[in-house]
Amino acid sequence: MEDSPLTSNTSSQNKNPLDALIELIETLRGDKGCPWDKKQTPKSIAVYLIEEVHELFDAIVSDNPKEICEELGDVLFQIFFIAGLYQESGHFSIGDVARLNTDKMTRRHPHVFGGENAETTDEIRERWHEIKMKEKSRAPGTSVFDTVPSRLPALMRAYRISERAARTGFDWPDLSGVLQKVEEEWSELKSALTKNDNDKDQVALEFGDLLFTLMNVARFVRVHPELALVKSIKKFEMRFQNMEKAVSDQGRTLDSLTLEEMDLLWEKAKDRERG
Repeated sequence: MEDSPLTSNTSSQNKNPLDALIELIETLRGDKGCPWDKKQTPKSIAVYLIEEVHELFDAIVSDNPKEICEELGDVLFQIFFIAGLYQESGHFSIGDVARLNTDKMTRRHPHVFGGENAETTDEIRERWHEIKMKEKSRAPGTSVFDTVPSRLPALMRAYRISERAARTGFDWPDLSGVLQKVEEEWSELKSALTKNDNDKDQVALEFGDLLFTLMNVARFVRVHPELALVKSIKKFEMRFQNMEKAVSDQGRTLDSLTLEEMDLLWEKAKDRERG
């Protein structure tokens, strides 16, 4: 049987690929290994892990299986590398990581591995949250927001913060209430923009309130705001790049065009996209 085009050349060797990856990292960190790899710490590698996760995210949004496979490998390498560093210091191994996660996922799916029933995804999500809260054993004085990483990108963190608050019952009863709040925040932003004192801090605050409320609209309609924004950015980039190419083919530059000419090219770019 022929190898998959996505399979590494080492797949023909009689060695578990994960074991081979562990050995690779041990070699890089060994006496005759790479000086750069040998001086890395969990904190230094964490920076690269974040970069690789974002590259994986881009590949998934682009829906390119070959790129996704490669970026998954890069993320996997960083995870195994970090686990290897902790194993060197006697804390845990990658096997401990896998066992701990398997136990946790089994525990959080009682409708699959236990005797419970769940008919809808809403029931599953609610049960997941209940189990997670019991696992965390929240002490008096702690917050439901404590489990939301403080360094998440602002839009993603806003989504998680809002989710946590909604689970306590602090939420609008329906979508119409959120949309009404959007109109209210939009009016407050317009008011801040038209004031003569030019209070940038107030404008920023009102703009942030509007963004936060729009994020709640996304939550209500089950659209992740981060993914939605990424897709819109990519759409804008593609249309703008089509404009750039069209202008370049004419031997001109964008800054030499009138706004009307740019608008015409933009509409043509949209038409090509629809086509």
